[in-house]
Amino acid sequence: MSISKGIALITGSAQGIGRSIALRLARDGFDIALNDLPNKDAKLELVATEIESLGRQVCVVPADVTVDKQVKEMVDHAVSELGGLDVMVANAGIVPTLASLVSSTAESWDHTLSVNARGPFLCYKYAAMQMIEQGRGGRIIGASSVLGKIAFPYNCSYAASKFAVRGLTQVAALELGQYGITVNAYAPGSIQTPMTKDMMDESGNADVTGLVDDPYSRKWIMSLLHNVPIKHIGQPEDIASIVSYLASKEAHFITGQCISVDGGISMN
Repeated sequence: MSISKGIALITGSAQGIGRSIALRLARDGFDIALNDLPNKDAKLELVATEIESLGRQVCVVPADVTVDKQVKEMVDHAVSELGGLDVMVANAGIVPTLASLVSSTAESWDHTLSVNARGPFLCYKYAAMQMIEQGRGGRIIGASSVLGKIAFPYNCSYAASKFAVRGLTQVAALELGQYGITVNAYAPGSIQTPMTKDMMDESGNADVTGLVDDPYSRKWIMSLLHNVPIKHIGQPEDIASIVSYLASKEAHFITGQCISVDGGISMN
């Protein structure tokens, strides 16, 4: 086994983007702590087996990222099993059912913000506490979205939660830079994963025809998603590649950023 580059914890890593990030960081030389909800244990074990085959140490740390106590225990468990924490990837998130503002429920709003904004907040907090205590710096990386940069109709709670991650990331970057900790986020566009399968056609192209009943809003969304400079259908590995860089030593002078990986939907 080669010398470890450090220990990385990835939330929501049973499938999709989180799984790809975990495997990429393992290939990069990190030992890996895998997290998802307790009911995803079987999928997590499969990912763990893949990581072990790459010659890296791995542990499974199930937790609900919306629960303060569970997130603290998740970090503590990873540190106990692997010897520390150098990279936190707060990837776990949900995509709620598309709904207009006036038809959205308070319950859906609360649930989306709880997973997509409260979850990263707790992950950032407990990762930062551990990294400060270790005194060797670190990398904290969160999941925003193209909808954290450009608001789409029929996505009020999701857009709000992903804009929140950008604000959280900037504040954390300001506070943690003095400890050698960088804090950044990634903003995926339309990525082909199990979570987005209802929003894509059989070819993997974005299609919200059956999900948005308002013709104006449907036309607006489809136009934005289809008029993309790069026609490649986004894959989880496309996100894993930018996380790989942000987790590396080479990215030590980048902090407070939310980097778009969307084929050119959002341009700064």
